[in-house]
Amino acid sequence: MNLQQFRFVREAVRRGLNLTETAKALHTSQPGVSKAILELEEELGIDIFMRHGKRLRRVTEPGERVLKAIEIILREVDHL
Repeated sequence: MNLQQFRFVREAVRRGLNLTETAKALHTSQPGVSKAILELEEELGIDIFMRHGKRLRRVTEPGERVLKAIEIILREVDHL
């Protein structure tokens, strides 16, 4: 679990769950974003996003709680 994964999740939500746009906004690759989010979900043992095939469809209920925590953490880190 790392801050970059948190930023990917936050930006994915901001970009309407579009991982291509998320990657562009964060100057990285779309496969890298996808992999990082999947690894975070695996580490947490929950699905942050509901998927249809490879596409993100919505934030899950547990994902909403994770997203709130991510926002708090990143807000604090960004103020350092």
